[in-house]
Amino acid sequence: MRKEDKSAIIAQLGAAMQEFPHFYLVDVEGLNAEATSALRRKCFQNGLKMVVVKNTLLKKALDASEVDFTALDEALKGSTAVMFTQVANVPAKMLQEFKSKKQEKPALKAAYAEEGIYVGANQLDALCAIKSKNEVIAEIVALLQSPAKNVLSALQSGQNTIHGVLKTLGEKAE
Repeated sequence: MRKEDKSAIIAQLGAAMQEFPHFYLVDVEGLNAEATSALRRKCFQNGLKMVVVKNTLLKKALDASEVDFTALDEALKGSTAVMFTQVANVPAKMLQEFKSKKQEKPALKAAYAEEGIYVGANQLDALCAIKSKNEVIAEIVALLQSPAKNVLSALQSGQNTIHGVLKTLGEKAE
């Protein structure tokens, strides 16, 4: 591979890291053509960008980044695919689905999600538990609506009682 090609690939990886806030390093070694095609199709359906890349080129792209990715160096062995995503937990849930089907590959090597670095396949459950921005907003809205709903229901259920109390007080004043 020519030096210009390598530089172009490193630049493309850097641009993808700027575009997508989260990425996963996945072991795809030993996948046959059918399994690889199914993985790529699943990535496309979930809005992920998957790139199979040489570890040395990925290391250079990570080194060129403003973030310190030295903790990911131990994961850069063997065949590596990078899954870029806008939502932190989507690739983890997808990998969990493959794992539930008793497939060993693709396997999680490491991930950079929500400005945290996760190394090892044992981090998959923690990554699945990360909530997306929309999920957090929905929870906050539900929590904010809950007290208002309680007040409204109390007022509506007690409206006859309040009316009765006001009527009685009005009659006593006369």
